[in-house]
Amino acid sequence: MPGVSMAIIWGDPALGAHATFTKFAPGHDSGMHSHTNDLWIVVIKGAYLYKDEDGEKRVGPGDFIRVPGGRKHWSGGDKKEGALFYEEGGSKFDLIPAK
Repeated sequence: MPGVSMAIIWGDPALGAHATFTKFAPGHDSGMHSHTNDLWIVVIKGAYLYKDEDGEKRVGPGDFIRVPGGRKHWSGGDKKEGALFYEEGGSKFDLIPAK
């Protein structure tokens, strides 16, 4: 996806359990989507922006968020700094655009 870069720490996100350092460019917009499996995210720099039916969250450096599998949400990066975060998943990574 344009505006996203990823460095694998362990595992393989295309095949199964994994951990990555992921970077969203400033102002990145992932659109509304879901993932099949849970993801755990800890922000290192900037801010990971998250919005679902329960509201909006700005997840900053040192903060943690769990993204539940199957939950439709929007995510993106801070408009000035983007976001650099550690992401871990117990199964392969997917991004399913919302209809």
